[in-house]
Amino acid sequence: MGRSGDYESIQQKIAISEEQRLKAHFARTLRGLQRSVLAGIITICPLFVTYLIFRFLLSALAKAGLPVVQFFAAVFPRAWLSQPWLQSVLAILLTLVVLYVVGRVTSLVIGRQAFGMFESVLERLPFVAKVYTSVRQLLDSMMAKKDASQRVVLVDFPIAGQKSIGFLTRTMSDAATGRPLAAVLVPNAINPTSAFLQILPLDWVTETDLTMEQAMSLVMTGGAAGPETIQYSQAGSGSEAIKPPAPLP
Repeated sequence: MGRSGDYESIQQKIAISEEQRLKAHFARTLRGLQRSVLAGIITICPLFVTYLIFRFLLSALAKAGLPVVQFFAAVFPRAWLSQPWLQSVLAILLTLVVLYVVGRVTSLVIGRQAFGMFESVLERLPFVAKVYTSVRQLLDSMMAKKDASQRVVLVDFPIAGQKSIGFLTRTMSDAATGRPLAAVLVPNAINPTSAFLQILPLDWVTETDLTMEQAMSLVMTGGAAGPETIQYSQAGSGSEAIKPPAPLP
């Protein structure tokens, strides 16, 4: 009985050892699989996002010019002109040509005057005026030069001590105290189409030397692409800089 018990004990130890070895091997394999999948996601994700953006832009360009191409295909029936892929290509080229011509015309004095008249007509339309004016101001602020009032800044958001990239779109003043205020648009990372609008004292804003392209690269890539250095602290303020109050618990 003693030898039989020792034998069974040895068999149990061997089984436990084999089980532990299999678990360790499975854990290593699972970790390797996770690392490989994560590396694949990191590699493919920028390409996939780029593909989605280009597909959206090309689709929008094609939809804008496709009715004109289809009209010409109906007026001048040709077998080659009825090909869907060719119609899409022609529609994209037509839209790009129209955009180029509009840009060239509006850059001239007469073109600017005509466009100003067109904008004045739009501003008389109740609902259209609100939408058009807001989009126009947003695009103008996004395309503003570095020496303009719009610039890339850092603000304490969502809590004090945590900086977020924002775009200072305009400055104003407090009606009660006259204190300078700043309107800062804080875009969401990865998805900058949604954002938060912050109205805060101007001395709580930290100016940076980032260009619009660098800031958008930081936002779109979640901080993966960007400059090596950034103006994080307020210049010349040191420890005496005015800090926003901590959020209430």
